[in-house]
Amino acid sequence: MASGAPAESLGGQVKKRAFVTFLAGDGDYVKGVVGLAKGLRKVKSAYPLVVAVLPDVPEAHRRLLQAQGCTVREIEPVYPPENQVQFAMAYYVINYSKLRIWNFVEYSKIIYLDADIQVYDNIDHLFDMPDGYFYAVMDCFCEKTWSHSRQYSIGYCQQCPDKVAWPAEMGSPPPLYFNAGMFVSEPARPTYDGLLETLMTTPPTPFAEQDFLNMYFEKIYKPIPLIYNLVLAMLWRHPENVELENVKVVHYCAAGSKPWRYTGKEANMDREDIKMLVAKWWGIYNDKSLDFAAEDAVPEGETCLPSSIMVAMSENNINYISAPSAA
Repeated sequence: MASGAPAESLGGQVKKRAFVTFLAGDGDYVKGVVGLAKGLRKVKSAYPLVVAVLPDVPEAHRRLLQAQGCTVREIEPVYPPENQVQFAMAYYVINYSKLRIWNFVEYSKIIYLDADIQVYDNIDHLFDMPDGYFYAVMDCFCEKTWSHSRQYSIGYCQQCPDKVAWPAEMGSPPPLYFNAGMFVSEPARPTYDGLLETLMTTPPTPFAEQDFLNMYFEKIYKPIPLIYNLVLAMLWRHPENVELENVKVVHYCAAGSKPWRYTGKEANMDREDIKMLVAKWWGIYNDKSLDFAAEDAVPEGETCLPSSIMVAMSENNINYISAPSAA
């Protein structure tokens, strides 16, 4: 992974791209960001990792990330509507603050990755997806964390829509819903302003910014295959949909699955596939050869021409955007 931002020249305009992640507080999620930086370097990504940090991230953690080649950028907290969320204010502030990344307008396109994600294969080609859409992987509604939802109560999941049909008496099924731990989007000031303005009139919901982003980007959302964001619950909820050897991005979001906290004692954690994925993460984190070195840097503005990719729409009920691997 380069520390400078490669750029493409199109119509005389320089367009830069970046991976972006988010960090708050002085806890151990900084290990996740370090692991992500090293993972992107291992797969030889051509683009920088920008870390959006809240003011409470300590200087020692910022220096650690900079030493790993990350661009550290402080953002101000985003507060949800007043007098609505006192019981969970810290949770919502941490999550809604991610909306600030749409103000990173020096980048024409970003791939956002949560700090508990690891990239195991190069995904730079996703930057070449057509502009004007929001790309992300569909979520699963089968875990108890979704017990508040209509989908969970019915037993309906968009990962297997034919298994339990949406009841006709309830009208049309809900719109496709994505996991916001990984997405491809385009920073823009009008989008940024619109997000903050809409937030001020939108009551917070259980999944904070994920619910909000699903609502805001519903009309331009395009699903991409789950190889770009394997939520670990898919391994036991929908194994028929998972080809683990082809997965490029793993999201360690299940309870007990954070590699730097892993004990194997939580539900579904004492599985061989989970143990393998945790060991795989540690293999990258502990690999000293993946630490940032000065020769890894690419001068700001160096040209990086995008590969050409074909974009195809399937004829299934769910129209995935096909994102072939880079040539």
